[in-house]
Amino acid sequence: MNKGEINKRKLGKYGEEKAVEYLEKRGYEILARNFRSPRGEIDIIARDKQYIVFIEVKLRRSLAYGYPQAAVDYRKQVKIRQLAEYFLLKNGLKAEFIRFDVISIVIEAGKAKLQHFKNAF
Repeated sequence: MNKGEINKRKLGKYGEEKAVEYLEKRGYEILARNFRSPRGEIDIIARDKQYIVFIEVKLRRSLAYGYPQAAVDYRKQVKIRQLAEYFLLKNGLKAEFIRFDVISIVIEAGKAKLQHFKNAF
């Protein structure tokens, strides 16, 4: 692993930590972090009242390549939906209410600016 990959991982972990702090302050119960299957990974799975929420966290150090939430394209959305079905099945959960959220984080002047998009897709 090269230095760029290590920094990218650290930055990703930092973003997920900020997202978890944000969610917990708002009463979300974190069910899983970095849920992995052979098909991919979901960053955060949480409970928000009656909803099981599958959350994708995107972080950017600048807006040179656009807003972070734009990276959650149709292909990524399909993958997250499939992973959500797998998570529910694997854990024997019947969710009447599920939601797919995106948390977007932009680092500006050394501070993390977070936006939460509920029902993003």
